[in-house]
Amino acid sequence: MVDAGKLSYEGKRVLVTGGGSGMGEATARILGELGAEVHILDVRKPSVPNEAFYETNLADRAAIDEAVAAITKGGKVDRLFSCAGIMQAYPAQLVMLVNFIGHRHLAESLLDHIPEGGAMASISSGAGVGWQGNIPTCMDLISQPTFEAAQVWCEAHPVEVREGYTLAKEALIVWALSSAVKWGEERKIRINAIAPGPTDTNMMPEIVADVGQDFMDAYPKPLGRNSTADEQAWPMVFLNSDAASAVSGNVIYSDQGFAGGLFTGQIDITAMLENAMKAKGT
Repeated sequence: MVDAGKLSYEGKRVLVTGGGSGMGEATARILGELGAEVHILDVRKPSVPNEAFYETNLADRAAIDEAVAAITKGGKVDRLFSCAGIMQAYPAQLVMLVNFIGHRHLAESLLDHIPEGGAMASISSGAGVGWQGNIPTCMDLISQPTFEAAQVWCEAHPVEVREGYTLAKEALIVWALSSAVKWGEERKIRINAIAPGPTDTNMMPEIVADVGQDFMDAYPKPLGRNSTADEQAWPMVFLNSDAASAVSGNVIYSDQGFAGGLFTGQIDITAMLENAMKAKGT
């Protein structure tokens, strides 16, 4: 018989970053409905029910450490959902801190408090779809052992960092893939990521303002629409559930088939890139 309880979060203590809005908010709400004790870390106060809220800026190591101390004082963290992020309209170094360096520091600071069988999942992006061609750079960044060392690396590599968003999202994927074996063997902890396509959240107007409406209109959407926050939350909920207990070191492309079409030559992104250049005035 099918064990529907494998998607239950009853008795599980979970932490959701970015739970104050968008995909993180949807994830936190669904987890609560599935029985989890939900803790939320964000710069904005959440509107969904939660056990505790930790106002934290992921660009600030001291703030992360303070939040970890507060969260773990109450016990273990069974699952981590890394949903927080900012757009590429912000300075590149800040984007790297919030979208990758801070996330990694939080996750690694929690490792000793995640029990065997625990899991973590991060939200990457369709912007990280080129990670396979950028593995050496991502691995160089990931090899930096501390928050500060990674920050120094980014400051020393402006060409590789570019606008920050793309590299951060690529690095989240490569980090998940490269950590899965070590964390699996040593701790029996799983780690995965999702890579969404355009999604209707409160950040979408910000994205359109930055990249231009022509870019968004040209972005391939095989299903013909933007996804919803709930449609991105559910893959995260699945990945960290007991139903996915053998799934680790993977990225789910929750992008309507964009990545698959790109990899197999079914999708041509020339028009999209041309529109992006026009929007940037280059």
